[in-house]
Amino acid sequence: MKDDFVVTHSASEMAALIAAKEVSPVEIVSQYLDRIERLDSRLFSYITVCEDEAMSEARRLETLAMRGEIVGPLHGLPLAVKDQFHTEGVLTTAASTIMKDHVSVEDATTIARAKGAGAILLGKLNMTEFAAGMGDRYKHRGITRNPWDLERDAGGSSSGSGAAIAASLCAISLGEDTGGSIRGPSSLNGVTGIRPTWGLVSRYGIVPFSWSLDTGGPMCRTAEDAGMVLGAIAGFDTKDPLTSHRAVPNYLEEMGDGLKGLRIGILEELTAADYVKPEVHRATAAAVSVLGELGADVEEVSLPLLEHMGAVGAILAESDGATYHRPWLDERPQDYGPTIRRRLLAASLLPGQVVHKAARMRGLFRREWLGLFEKYDAVICPTTPSVAGKISYVGDVETRERAEQLFGNRKSATFPAALAGTPAMSMPCGFSEDGMPIGLQVMAGHFQESTIVRVGYHYQRQTGWHKRRPKDEPDKVQSRD
Repeated sequence: MKDDFVVTHSASEMAALIAAKEVSPVEIVSQYLDRIERLDSRLFSYITVCEDEAMSEARRLETLAMRGEIVGPLHGLPLAVKDQFHTEGVLTTAASTIMKDHVSVEDATTIARAKGAGAILLGKLNMTEFAAGMGDRYKHRGITRNPWDLERDAGGSSSGSGAAIAASLCAISLGEDTGGSIRGPSSLNGVTGIRPTWGLVSRYGIVPFSWSLDTGGPMCRTAEDAGMVLGAIAGFDTKDPLTSHRAVPNYLEEMGDGLKGLRIGILEELTAADYVKPEVHRATAAAVSVLGELGADVEEVSLPLLEHMGAVGAILAESDGATYHRPWLDERPQDYGPTIRRRLLAASLLPGQVVHKAARMRGLFRREWLGLFEKYDAVICPTTPSVAGKISYVGDVETRERAEQLFGNRKSATFPAALAGTPAMSMPCGFSEDGMPIGLQVMAGHFQESTIVRVGYHYQRQTGWHKRRPKDEPDKVQSRD
């Protein structure tokens, strides 16, 4: 196996080669562990690396593969997961001080299912504290850095998941998305990530932030990889009674022959807005052209309520988070980072009528949003309005004007799908002039993951953005956080 095998092959390609007995899970795990040792002292994408356990499991799965016994679609693939997922016998910190010594007694359902499908747990990935977004210094090892430029951030809150896939430090990963925490880091790191329909994937064993919005999902190199992982972890779970009883389709078998006749709407409010940077707008327009060349019928569509959904989502998510964290906020406020503490305490003071109004707005928006999919099979827009910015911290907020600057007027392209509970995927669609990834978001109606995987698969067959990899030795190197 060549030294750069894990850099040049996608997870689905690796799985096929393992099944054909052409490569060994032991070789693949060894190569990833070597890369983690060499590169992660600068990226800080991992909190915990399960070296011995991963090698032991790789040897077991290698023996089975040599007998022709493939246990599932993820057989032999090294999996790294956001440190928000409980993992039996392995530290689960949620990147916090409060849980810094917590060792889980059982796997989250998603982890158990991934292992059951043959995945090898390689380690736990860095994240913002309690999955609450950006602003505070990271508490474990240092802030995760963007592999394309170590002076830039990797997004949040699934920062380690995005960086580890981009830097080829794992084959597949899992992130968690409240209002964009899978899709944002996917966009900023140049990888592909899916937020599934709410209820498709069990939330049992995931440290929560917002019970009404949270969901886990795959972050991978390609749409094909993500569809493969999603199929392995999705489905009803008795431990999470809010999961759907629907049968889980084989997303890879439903990718189809192409996009001919697929109806796609371009969301005007999230694509043509003045805060979308010109280079992002150009990349989106080029992606639209490719989709048209592939046979999709693409046209602009307007939904004015979109402009308000960032604020609505923030109210609902943070009031949920404040409720969950209330006991720790009362007993251990000093153990939170200053920004997350400030946000949760402020959310605790939201009047009930404000939260109620936001919930009603969510219901109104959900009806209008679902109405789009009576006309369109999918809708698209940029995932983020700009590429990854320089690493920075919020610091003190001493004036109302500073608070407005940091937290006010929250425009969001990722909250709408979260509020409606519909699936959404971010995939690479270009690069900025200074070499940073740009993401395109593809969204569909409830349980239409097959549609977004289909769009991603055929778009990526036509383009090469997802094949680009950051250099192992970036031009810009910044010291530890």
